[in-house]
Amino acid sequence: MAHLTSRSLVAALALTGVAMPAVAQEVNVYSSRHYDTDDSLYEAFTEETGITVNRIEADADELIARLEAEGENSPADVLITVDAGRMARAEELDLLAAYDSQTIEDRIPDHLEHPENLWYGIAQRARIIYYDKEKVENPPQTYEELADPAWEGKICIRSSSNIYNQSLMASIIETHGEEAAKDWAQGIVNNMARDPQGGDTDQLRGIVSGECEVAVGNHYYFVRGFESDVEGLSDGIEKIGWVWPNQDDRGTHVNLSTAAMLKTAPNPENAMKLMEFFTSDTAQTNLATGNHEYPAVEDAPGTATTERLGEFKPDETTPTAAFSRNAAKAQELFNAVGWD
Repeated sequence: MAHLTSRSLVAALALTGVAMPAVAQEVNVYSSRHYDTDDSLYEAFTEETGITVNRIEADADELIARLEAEGENSPADVLITVDAGRMARAEELDLLAAYDSQTIEDRIPDHLEHPENLWYGIAQRARIIYYDKEKVENPPQTYEELADPAWEGKICIRSSSNIYNQSLMASIIETHGEEAAKDWAQGIVNNMARDPQGGDTDQLRGIVSGECEVAVGNHYYFVRGFESDVEGLSDGIEKIGWVWPNQDDRGTHVNLSTAAMLKTAPNPENAMKLMEFFTSDTAQTNLATGNHEYPAVEDAPGTATTERLGEFKPDETTPTAAFSRNAAKAQELFNAVGWD
């Protein structure tokens, strides 16, 4: 269920279509980011520009369905998703407007942008391999090794409907081709310690409980276990080790929180100001710190909480646009091998 996160009645009325006095400067954001720390991000933008940010948060699929239903009458200016793959549907529905911004071009690396400037990454999230330090002496060093029969009955991983897994699969399709990607998915299914269940935190809990020896998850779920009291994880987190996959070849798969401007944006100039603001050091630090993510802008100040994970080589050769381009094929291959 969508919920309003704007702090004023004016914002609520503006986004629900109820009659209200004209607002001189505003921008309307549909966001699938659900972090309270983003509040300070938008407050900083308002303080800098005088533009009020009205925000609705919901699951990306729900927001995209809402945009489709609203059509040309949509009040939304900017769409934000927590995964590049989720932008595929918005792109397919022709909801996005190409931006023309030298600021974004200068600040965001090419591999983190859509090739036609329909969206770009505002924060990075790495998908890494975890293992039980008490049971595993030589953990898998690549995503490909996870499909090795040596790990039969030992891996915990989320369902195929999870967008993080879909984007990882999409990157494997891009790197190795469809046939090899299907074989990889079949290998993972053969090696599962249990049927897919829960979120990334639950995969880590599986290591703590002894249900699995190896797990796959985004990096910040692990960091949260150190930074706050996560039930079923924090008390046993010291037994979990981690691997930055594929350091000797293409690098670790990195996904993105993404931002795009909508074709029907009623406030395109303000939308563009917000899109450019996301690339500022102020915004990049806020986005990274709020969820223990990595900045999208090179050399932007990050968050100290990720330093415990050490440095790694990200995959900068596989374009993130491939995550959305290959999303449908990824799900098709998952279904073919019975990955629930």
